[in-house]
Amino acid sequence: MAPIATAQAATVAELKAQVNTEVVDPFYSPGADSTADDGYKYADYKPHFPVLSWEPLVEQEVTDRGLSADPEKKALFSAAQKVKHLTPVIGTEIIGIDLRQLTPAQKDELALLVAERGVVFFRDQELNIHEQLELGRYFGPLHKHATTGVPREPGLEEVHVVYNDAVNRPNPAAFAKFDLWHSDVSYEKQPPSTTSLKVITSPEYGGDTLWTSGYALYSSLSPGFQKYLEGLTALHSAVSQADGARARGLPVRREPVENVHPIVRVHPVTGWKSVYVNKGFTRRIIGVPKAESDAILQFLWRQLSENPDFQVRFHWEPNSVAIWDNRVVTHTATFDFWPQTRHALRVTPHGEKPESVADYERRTGKAAKDYQTELWKKQGIEPPQPDTADVKVRGYND
Repeated sequence: MAPIATAQAATVAELKAQVNTEVVDPFYSPGADSTADDGYKYADYKPHFPVLSWEPLVEQEVTDRGLSADPEKKALFSAAQKVKHLTPVIGTEIIGIDLRQLTPAQKDELALLVAERGVVFFRDQELNIHEQLELGRYFGPLHKHATTGVPREPGLEEVHVVYNDAVNRPNPAAFAKFDLWHSDVSYEKQPPSTTSLKVITSPEYGGDTLWTSGYALYSSLSPGFQKYLEGLTALHSAVSQADGARARGLPVRREPVENVHPIVRVHPVTGWKSVYVNKGFTRRIIGVPKAESDAILQFLWRQLSENPDFQVRFHWEPNSVAIWDNRVVTHTATFDFWPQTRHALRVTPHGEKPESVADYERRTGKAAKDYQTELWKKQGIEPPQPDTADVKVRGYND
């Protein structure tokens, strides 16, 4: 049946105008300075968009603190009341640790734990933003975001503000939830490593964050596909993020960049292979036909976003802190809490330039490893044998 015109139907011109005035960067809100404070306790940390101009980033030397850690993590674990793994492959919660009191040895071991588990959670943390910055600098030189909000308090340009309130109602016409999965600023030449986020205001329920493991995705693939992906690189781009900021009349403090990274990168501490693509910033695979690139990326993105075996979900409370390794996980947040306020502060250290399997093995003389195989070895478990043609499909009994 042909569509029926009605008095409420928008013209093509009206629809175009609506699209042009509703450019949305789904990762970050709001789109302008917020001035309605009404005595809000953390008003100085609400997002501010100063008109500044920064020089392009230059390459910096980074030595991962996890390389200096005790593999058994005795200093960190002995100080905790409880260490609880939340899933077999990703996510650990540590209870009874005050992040302000960590010794250098404990920080090193925390870096190693985050590298192994992808993300580590803490609750009831009283560290302020200056102490959070100090902790972040221990792990590497800090990133300054080119487009998103920074706190109003002067001197905090290295802080990334995550903020939503009743004014910022999510627009489901602007993006699909699938589009929101990302690894922070993966388009940089040296993307982030051991990243922290502290929530200072949160709804009673809703506003959770989910992380998904690039280690687990790699391990789930067939050996032939793993080998194929290890030889590929992909383009990561900041252009659309900058365009979105400009369309909303916001400053772009540093011109957008694009960089090419390996699709399978190796973590410099664990030596484990991880798929390194994300829906937010990965644009295309280099050197293959577009149809092939699109099909591979869509498959990898879907696996990261849809396979619950790779994921962990965390419900925030005020003073909760998550520390994750942006090199081996991607993440997204739920936008189910409107009109409540959700406010958090992120500190984002730079990591090394992503290293391919071949480059890692050439540099270190070591073989890069599959994390799942390594875990099975520690547990004395034989890896499963490859499927044969007579495998029977099993039913679902739950």
